Amino acid sequence: QVQLVESGGGLVQPGGSLRLSCAASGRIASIYVMGWYRQFPGKQRELVAAITSGGSTNYADSVKGRFTISGDNAKNMVYLQMNSLKPEDTAAYYCFNRDWGTSSYYWGQGTQVTVSS
Repeated sequence: QVQLVESGGGLVQPGGSLRLSCAASGRIASIYVMGWYRQFPGKQRELVAAITSGGSTNYADSVKGRFTISGDNAKNMVYLQMNSLKPEDTAAYYCFNRDWGTSSYYWGQGTQVTVSS
């Protein structure tokens, strides 16, 4: 099992920035993908950004150039730097960890990001 704890959400004005953090613990696979999904009310979760244990990254088109995902393998941490935030970025953001070997997914409890003036 992998436990994930997110932090860093909150209320920010349009154009502002936030940084989300995700701390992983437990039986973390040597090869994995970690990242963030977000969920709008009444809709399915969508991938925002992901990073592999090797450092490769992937972003949703809607956040490219504004969001940056990074990881610290030594600390089992993943970060999402969100700049130039828009009201349409308002959502619950969930950290995930995917075990590459078993394809198991683990989820954090979610953190709310609200972009509003």
